[in-house]
Amino acid sequence: MDQSDTLSEPTTTTGTTAPGTTAPGTTAPGRPARPACDPATSVTKTLLAYGVLAGPSYLLVSLAQALTRDGFDLTRHAWSLLANGALGWIQITNLVLTGVMTGALAVGLHRALRTGTGARWAPRLIGAYGLSLVAAGVFRADPALGFPIGTPETGTAVTWHGTLHFAAGGIGFACLVAACLVLGRRFAAEGRRNWAIASRLTGILFLGGFLAMAGGAGAAWSNLTFTAAIVLSWAWTSAVALHLYRRATPATDN
Repeated sequence: MDQSDTLSEPTTTTGTTAPGTTAPGTTAPGRPARPACDPATSVTKTLLAYGVLAGPSYLLVSLAQALTRDGFDLTRHAWSLLANGALGWIQITNLVLTGVMTGALAVGLHRALRTGTGARWAPRLIGAYGLSLVAAGVFRADPALGFPIGTPETGTAVTWHGTLHFAAGGIGFACLVAACLVLGRRFAAEGRRNWAIASRLTGILFLGGFLAMAGGAGAAWSNLTFTAAIVLSWAWTSAVALHLYRRATPATDN
């Protein structure tokens, strides 16, 4: 056997790749290479991920309390009333953390949208909504409609922090509605018809739910309508954040 034959013999060395696998940094035959996620894109996707989680987190914590706290009636009481009583700190924390996560989403939107329709105003409006959630946690709603237990059904006093809570909610909800419409316009400009329709409908239905709650005087239909609007708005927020998360790439064609 000459030297050339010896060199042609297959050899096994430590660190070689097993059959059927690919070496680190390579892709399997026939599969397109995945572009590496640069640090800037990783930050953007992390911020958008907070937006995906904000809604489900808020809804689960609120619903768990609504179903377990004595005296709370889902058909009559707004979730903001959960900030009262001995366990009120749970909902206060829930509102503040959700607001912070929504603020992170706003920064992620600013980084992801970059240019085009709504690139400036959508992040600002979502950021304002996040700040309103934090304010709604800091300035808790006044006890009302018999909750917490021992609160009169009617004629409860209006405090300064209750007034600020309602003001924060009104401003934040208006910003959320505007954000839905702004992003709806952007999606329409991009040719994403279904996203445009969903965004605009979410804004309109949420506005209707808020007005129903504000004018319903604690009626079951108005409270349930507003609760449904809250669920819808968070579903939309998570869906948009996830959509942009999937589109986030190092390239400028995001």
